[in-house]
Amino acid sequence: MTGAEGDAGGDGRPAHDVDLWHHGDREVGDGLVDLAVNVRVAQPPEWLLAELRDSLSAVAAYPDVGGATEAIAARHGRSPDDVLPTAGGAEAFTLLARAWPVCRPAVVHPQFTEPEAALLAAGHDVIRVELPESGGFALETDLVPADADLVFVGNPTNPTSVLHPASAIRALARPGRLVVVDEAFLDAVPGEPESLAPERIPGVAVVRSLTKTWGIAGLRAGYVLAEPAIVDRLRGLQPPWSVSTPAAVAMTACSRPDAVAEAEALAREAEADRHRLVSRLRELGVEVAGTPRAPFVLVRVPGGEKIRLALREAGYAVRRADTFPGLGPDWLRIAVRSDMDGFLDALATLL
Repeated sequence: MTGAEGDAGGDGRPAHDVDLWHHGDREVGDGLVDLAVNVRVAQPPEWLLAELRDSLSAVAAYPDVGGATEAIAARHGRSPDDVLPTAGGAEAFTLLARAWPVCRPAVVHPQFTEPEAALLAAGHDVIRVELPESGGFALETDLVPADADLVFVGNPTNPTSVLHPASAIRALARPGRLVVVDEAFLDAVPGEPESLAPERIPGVAVVRSLTKTWGIAGLRAGYVLAEPAIVDRLRGLQPPWSVSTPAAVAMTACSRPDAVAEAEALAREAEADRHRLVSRLRELGVEVAGTPRAPFVLVRVPGGEKIRLALREAGYAVRRADTFPGLGPDWLRIAVRSDMDGFLDALATLL
């Protein structure tokens, strides 16, 4: 467990030991097969594109998220008072970081770096809780300081692909503490096991994203599920109309029962693809971290940085993982795709 803090760097962001603002989209480039970004599909399905096109006729009016709020609430069996639509998960993390100006926040790493980046930008000193690789990066609740009153944890976690038991996350909740669970990839796990989204749990907020399953990263569509008092606090900080009309339409459409069923089918396909990928990687002698459950895997290869650059030369972009606290340059994250044969052949040649 380590603390992380720093003065502002030359770009106005807090100085840091790793680039918390580095994301997979910076790895991709013309002519490269994208295995660096965890968006599962190249573009939204046609039925969603049709609804998005139709929504453009209403963009002269200010956005109204009422329908999206109702649809999200129905999708998770929650009250509309428990729902706050946001411009993607990133806005949710920014709001959460600003809503508690005086707190002792902890971020469970390795995980998506935006929560820590948002906390640093809001002026917080951040406690890093780094899960040991010896335990497969599984959540160890006793590592979280008892006095941490704002705790962020991913489930399943990016980049480790580990799915933590819901009971372990529940154990983090206590009076005077808010536990924020990033479930951005939970709809990509068949059956959505270990999700806390359907329950109103005191002191627990769930952040969800529609980006990954539906291929709408450019649309910025996400939401927070929490107690009404927490939702109201976040809404009070949210810029007016931050969620656009097309994003609200996407939230409504992707929350309908038929869309949820389609997401489940996509999750099962991704699971089968991941099983094949993990099996081939292990045949090549590649170390795969933990027990992957999300549509990406974390691997460690000797000389990982050289391998990553050589893969680029061979036409494949994978995500460097040394920008995730707790990981080093030999770690790489690989997105799961349906056809991985060419990539695996290139990796085998390099190894």
